[in-house]
Amino acid sequence: MRGRSGEEVKENNQIIRFQAIGHVENEFNTPARPEEIRLGESLIVLNPSLQRGLTGLKAGDQIMVIFHFHLSEGFDLLQHPHGDQSQPKRGVFALHSPFRPNPIGVTIVDLISINRNILHVKGLDAINGTPVLDLKSVHRKE
Repeated sequence: MRGRSGEEVKENNQIIRFQAIGHVENEFNTPARPEEIRLGESLIVLNPSLQRGLTGLKAGDQIMVIFHFHLSEGFDLLQHPHGDQSQPKRGVFALHSPFRPNPIGVTIVDLISINRNILHVKGLDAINGTPVLDLKSVHRKE
């Protein structure tokens, strides 16, 4: 595997495959700053055959959305945060950059409502059409 700058990254030859469980729908059709996208609301359209897996979730809950940065290609192990050249480079694992060895994003969102297989959420930083890989409830200690 090679990063964008051409550096060789050793592989362990293990292939892992995921199947999307749904996709994101919102007004952002092209990448934008995560902070801007998170301000809006999004729909997560879950595969209808998985709807029963939403049992127990309710409006007001927080959920972790795991998704695939489907438009991201390549990566650098050292990157400027947010692409800002005035900031010193940091390691990719210290950033939320979509340019990663495995282009996987994770965001905790607020669940506004559920209508059958459609979740209405706030705080998601994925764009329209982004494949959703998994959802996990965020448990609060009380």
